[in-house]
Amino acid sequence: MITKHKIQAFTLSEMIVVIILTSIVVGMAFSVLTLVQRHMSGIQNNFNKNTELNILEQSLWLDFNRYSEIEYNMINDELIFTSDVKTTTYKFATDYIVKELDTFNISTHNKLLFFDGDKTTNGRVDAIKFETSKTFQNQPVFVFKQNDANQFMN
Repeated sequence: MITKHKIQAFTLSEMIVVIILTSIVVGMAFSVLTLVQRHMSGIQNNFNKNTELNILEQSLWLDFNRYSEIEYNMINDELIFTSDVKTTTYKFATDYIVKELDTFNISTHNKLLFFDGDKTTNGRVDAIKFETSKTFQNQPVFVFKQNDANQFMN
């Protein structure tokens, strides 16, 4: 006795539908992955910029409070820190700031210098205020030091 058993299987059209749906889901997953990678890259760039700005601000603050004399040379656009032992110079260029071997890729504008609370353009300073460029979201930087009596005696 021969019995015919029907084998259960998917038809060709069902397999094609499954393959099409799978390719749509995989394509959406890759596009979402690309979006996430772009956002992560943007977050990383913002973090790097904020870190560089924080390092510059810390370096300025340390030097303002470490050195006894601070002068600004308007001709060379330099901030010169002097003590009995060492001299450190910050050179302000249009797109970066150089401190000895360090280069901070930060462009600044609206630079204001102060001595004893009064604005100055050249000579002794005890505070600096400037704004960063749009790439750094125009963040203001203000660094100052408390003057001792030695500053006013000279």
